[in-house]
Amino acid sequence: MRARREADGLSLWLALAWVAVVVAAAVLAGALPLRSYGALVPGVDARTPPGWRPEFLGTDAIGRSVLARVVHGARESLLVGIGSAALAMAAGLATGLAAGYFRRWVDTAIGVVLDAVLAVPALVLLIAVAAVGRRGTATIVLGLAVVGTPSFARLARASTLAVVDREYVAAARALGTRPGRILRRELLPEVVLRLAPFAFVFMAFAVVAEASLSFLGLGLPPPAPSWGGMINDGRPYLDGDPFLVFVPAVCVFLTVASFTVIGERARRRFDARESRLR
Repeated sequence: MRARREADGLSLWLALAWVAVVVAAAVLAGALPLRSYGALVPGVDARTPPGWRPEFLGTDAIGRSVLARVVHGARESLLVGIGSAALAMAAGLATGLAAGYFRRWVDTAIGVVLDAVLAVPALVLLIAVAAVGRRGTATIVLGLAVVGTPSFARLARASTLAVVDREYVAAARALGTRPGRILRRELLPEVVLRLAPFAFVFMAFAVVAEASLSFLGLGLPPPAPSWGGMINDGRPYLDGDPFLVFVPAVCVFLTVASFTVIGERARRRFDARESRLR
């Protein structure tokens, strides 16, 4: 048991460290002493393998710095992950709280809409949104938010139903408190705590989805960097120069794994808190 706790603690710290690196890369990408992600590295051949010189992570198929593109690609992945999770969580909170608190026809109407969205496969819906809208981060974030809202809403509804009949909520009703105030002051803080662990898991899904869309050519337009786009660009050279795919793929894997670990640990902490309150 002790060894397991130590392993869990180590995995959490490693996950937090990697997320901190990604956040730092996204925030400081423009200030770091890196080459331009769209410019060719002078005096260096295309597909130069990684090494201390002349380029730490090598150059891509047309001679651009892989390191610069990976660092700037972190900004895209982080914007997509956090932005889509925030939008989906906000929309899911609003609809889930309303469905769980008012119930009856409100719950039924919201449930029908959510079921209709869930009936469409997530990847198909994402491709449709990306194909119809203008290629860019905003379109990807919007599409992922639409895909994620039903899951957040169902979890918010279940969480609301779990706390709506507790004593402090009944006391607020008995005092004549308006429903809007009860939702904001009594229910929202509890439901947010229950949704927070899932938000990290959704961020992991969003990073994979963005990489998949970029791999399919529906992500950012070139020469803007994204990890999925780099994987797609390096695919024809996988046999001879695997680092062109390996470097961005490792970044995607570590980011997804880190968000998943953080979400799982947050869920355990919340479950332990709930068991103490019962």
